[in-house]
Amino acid sequence: MPAMPPPEPMPGYGQLLRRGYGSLAAAVRGCGDCGWELSRRTWAENAHLGWGEVLLCGLCALGWTALRRAAARRLFRPFGEWCNLQPKDAAKMPESAWKLLFYTLSWSYGIYLLFFTDYPFFYDPPSVFYDWKKGMDVPTDIAIAYLLQCSFYGHSIYATAYMDTWRKDSVVMLLHHVVTLTLIAFSYAFRYHNVGILVLFLHDVNDVQLEFTKLNVYFKHRGGVYHRLNDVISNIGCLTFSVSWFWFRLYWFPLKVLYATCYSSLQSVPNIPFYFFFNALLLVLTLMNIYWFLYIVLFVAKVLMGQMQEVNDVREYDVEDSKKTTKAKKKEAGLQLPSALKEGMHLKNGLVKDKRL
Repeated sequence: MPAMPPPEPMPGYGQLLRRGYGSLAAAVRGCGDCGWELSRRTWAENAHLGWGEVLLCGLCALGWTALRRAAARRLFRPFGEWCNLQPKDAAKMPESAWKLLFYTLSWSYGIYLLFFTDYPFFYDPPSVFYDWKKGMDVPTDIAIAYLLQCSFYGHSIYATAYMDTWRKDSVVMLLHHVVTLTLIAFSYAFRYHNVGILVLFLHDVNDVQLEFTKLNVYFKHRGGVYHRLNDVISNIGCLTFSVSWFWFRLYWFPLKVLYATCYSSLQSVPNIPFYFFFNALLLVLTLMNIYWFLYIVLFVAKVLMGQMQEVNDVREYDVEDSKKTTKAKKKEAGLQLPSALKEGMHLKNGLVKDKRL
């Protein structure tokens, strides 16, 4: 087995733009027969994804949905009632508790794979493409991570549309889940699982911080009493979330992942399959990260200008607007809150909202 080249120093944004754009432009010029026929032939020759694996992933996605419903009904909601949370906070708490539980487990497993095994992907991102071969075996520990993540994002598409609180960015969130699910499935089929683990690790940490901070916001007022500790934790969590979002998703992600996929991949595998497809999806993911970072900037700006006195999710609809909408709907349809929730209506800041995109 040939010796691995020494790790490359992480590039800067300028080097990423020069080499990334140069590689993409050269690939476009060299692709004289690009089109549907080439894509179909490349898929047939290089993709390895069995129906059994698809079925297993689908069953696990159903399992996540059933497990979430059971956890919300038997654990999270009773706990919220026991803590005497405010109604709007009690309605949203199970969603954040569920996501915090999953993302903590998934990110912890990502830490294990990248820092407690022999995989060098974090410190040497170009190594994700060393010794790549079509149809190569996927290590069991990475295959487990892929099964858990792929099935969870399959579940998340359904959950965003029918189970989660409806927010201003919910349509973008649906697109994010579709893009992520596509990246996970196709990277497994083409055996780009090494870079996939790095992508998941760099994104999961922010979800852990976000849901933990939101839970402290919900528990800040419980039992009719203000709890300063939860308020302080939520403020600290908001600060660390803002910084880590930029660091992980807008600094490490492009300079580690995009540099490796746009430039280093062609150095290791000159005719790497589906090069444009994967890089296009990763660039879409980057644009969505920038989109959500604008929400973070908006929140910070409101705090600095005194328009917001406490931590709140600026993606959620205005509470007063929600109350007016809910009262109007109750007058017109005669709906009661508990029955409406049972019928699967969306939550809008903890209040009932019709399921319409």
